[in-house]
Amino acid sequence: MAIKVGFVSLGCPKNLINTEIMLSKLANSGYEIVAEDVDADVIVINTCAFIESAKQEAINNILDIAWLKENHTLKGIVVAGCLPQRFKDELFKEMPEVDCIIGTGSLDDIIEAVESAYNKKQYKSFKDVDSLQLGGERIITTPEYFAYLQIAEGCDNCCTYCVIPQIRGKFRSRQMSDIIEEAENLASLGVKELCLVAQDTTRYGEDIYGTYALDSLVTELSEIKGIEWIRLLYCYPDRITDELIDTIANNEKVVKYIDMPIQHINNDILKAMNRRDSTDSITSIIKKLREKIPGIILRSTVIVGFPGETDDNFKQLHKFIKDTRFERLGVFTYSREENTPAFDLPDQINEKLKRKRYDIIMLDQQRIHNEFNKSFIGKTLKIICEGYDTVSESYYGRSYADAPDIDGKVYFSSHRRIKDGEILEIEITELLDYDLLGKAKK
Repeated sequence: MAIKVGFVSLGCPKNLINTEIMLSKLANSGYEIVAEDVDADVIVINTCAFIESAKQEAINNILDIAWLKENHTLKGIVVAGCLPQRFKDELFKEMPEVDCIIGTGSLDDIIEAVESAYNKKQYKSFKDVDSLQLGGERIITTPEYFAYLQIAEGCDNCCTYCVIPQIRGKFRSRQMSDIIEEAENLASLGVKELCLVAQDTTRYGEDIYGTYALDSLVTELSEIKGIEWIRLLYCYPDRITDELIDTIANNEKVVKYIDMPIQHINNDILKAMNRRDSTDSITSIIKKLREKIPGIILRSTVIVGFPGETDDNFKQLHKFIKDTRFERLGVFTYSREENTPAFDLPDQINEKLKRKRYDIIMLDQQRIHNEFNKSFIGKTLKIICEGYDTVSESYYGRSYADAPDIDGKVYFSSHRRIKDGEILEIEITELLDYDLLGKAKK
């Protein structure tokens, strides 16, 4: 009888891709993948450990699953990914509930880990993170009409607050031919929207081709039959080239949306963060994007409460956010992480003040977001349908302005049945908090 394996995948889309690859390896080796935790013989928890809240989420999930091991038929627990990679020496000692651990460089060892956990044998594997082969067969867990497509792994930026280079290794691009082949396979499965991901998508190609090649990759992907939307995530501002801007502006399949984390706008804080940007360079690229790509959606993220952030530094950031009016914005309070340069910086800021600054920016951003959404009322947007909501008795989906699992929804009525993944035109009629309401055009 096949060993039954359940999965819990935490963290970012890049982590989800790792989960999908491990699922495929197990399924191809005769293991049975089960959807319900209570049906599993072994559960694999693929973890994130980027910041404190992610670590706590991973720990809570491990403890929840451990209850099944003590009180049900679960035989073993495998913890994979970022948490064991970051705390390889402490995890077994601190969490005896865990049977097996594998780091981010050892995903190929998932079969050995599951087999060991099933037989109640302790196992760990921590291979060189830079040696992990990129890509591979996946079992897609997102809805059939969209998928994440990883174009690179690792990061060399070494921001002082970030542990990702330690967890994920050096930046390394995938060969363009491999990415195209994977995208063609996804299209054959019915995928219409590709979300390109990496730690730094705009650096794609520099290490293997000697030049930034994201624009060339996107152009090649847009030639694939069946792919209708291409969305760019994790684009560093200083690597957004004129060629990439022209590609976004002129290629109909590239949605007019770019996710561009800036983290701050004050030059002193940017320097302390080891960011390569400056106030002037960030302002300049935003101006250029909006001038050359009318209607573009700019998503960004900022960190408040970084060590040494003075009241004046924060006021500069606050004013910049109000003046720039990002269509989409994520705000984070600084998380003090061990083994990062920022951990030992002087002038650490207390949690109460961090939260106050967070609330100030989020309150203004909510107004900005709502005013932007109001601008859609009376207009027609292309929507990719994601399903039917029985509570509101309406369909829902996303426009070009909304990335999966990050941004808002568009709820709409229709006189005909709409299939999941269908792209159609919706007339926007109302605003509902962060979401839009509309009706399908005949």
